Amino acid sequence: MINILHAADFHMDSPFYTLPEDKAVQRRREQRELLDRLAGEAEKADVVLLAGDLFDSAASYWETAETLTRVLSSIKARVFIAPGNHDHYTARSPYAFMELPENVHIFRTPQLRGIEIPELNARVWGAGFTAGGCEPLLRSFTVRASDKLELMVLHGDIAQNSRYNAISEEDIARTGLDYLALGHVHTFSGIKKAGSTFYAYPGCLEGRGFDETGEKGYITGSLDKGKADLSFKCAGGRQYRIIEADLTRSGDALKTAAEAVGEGFPRDIARLVLKGEYPEDVDVEAITQALSDKFYHLTVKNELRRRRDLWAGAGEDTLTGMFLANLKAKYEESADEESRQLIELAARYGIAALEGREEWRP
Repeated sequence: MINILHAADFHMDSPFYTLPEDKAVQRRREQRELLDRLAGEAEKADVVLLAGDLFDSAASYWETAETLTRVLSSIKARVFIAPGNHDHYTARSPYAFMELPENVHIFRTPQLRGIEIPELNARVWGAGFTAGGCEPLLRSFTVRASDKLELMVLHGDIAQNSRYNAISEEDIARTGLDYLALGHVHTFSGIKKAGSTFYAYPGCLEGRGFDETGEKGYITGSLDKGKADLSFKCAGGRQYRIIEADLTRSGDALKTAAEAVGEGFPRDIARLVLKGEYPEDVDVEAITQALSDKFYHLTVKNELRRRRDLWAGAGEDTLTGMFLANLKAKYEESADEESRQLIELAARYGIAALEGREEWRP
């Protein structure tokens, strides 16, 4: 049995274009600080598998490569890095200038190679991108059955016809590996199995945009022949959150938005989406300023539709007018709010059907 830590897709030195420059600089600094937290977790591991895109590009800051070198040098476990499409290995990549200790191995070519670890009765396979794309690497790969633990670290995409080392579950099952540590997908995949091979994507270490919401982190645990006691652990970085506020029945846009936000998340980056129908223009800037102290950074997106009078056409000499006049009379006769809401809903669906629309729009 061996203990592993599997992480990927740090994307250090991301530009963070949606943030003000001072916060973008701080976020890049926090990305480096997150590495120290990961190194602390690696103290429990025998093998650390880093499945690519540790850098966002070759245009990395000097202090970032220096921090990664320091952190990797502090880890006692064997460390294996498989560069991906963002941090592919070239003579000019940050990896080429890093002075790393002997326990750290970078797979520098797109040819699969196995590194023996006799003291653990294990072997770690891997390959690295040397350009922004990579041909499929697992199509004809199989390990010979033995009592040795066979691991692989690889950047790749379980998607048909992908240019980023396309991988299928059939490819994985055919390998005969005990564990395949993947990178490229930015969401934790869960611990999966194809044939006798366990495999997983840990997702990115920390979100960088609103397409990467929720908790992000890495995989840790133990492996043995036929067993994978692995779990996802949150890295504890800032999260991206999307919060929706429906203003359809609101009489006060700011109050409704504040209720949707609640206490907020002071460490996190949020997008507040204003949805539904509203009778007038909303001061997005005022809402942003009023609620911004509840987050590290807040943007407000206005998706509101201008509300029109539902009963405006009632009484017109048209089929729609007669339909609305009939429902309006029932609406005004109704004594309770629940019945009124049901009549409104019937009117909306009816107008949409009469106008040949999928839904009624103001």
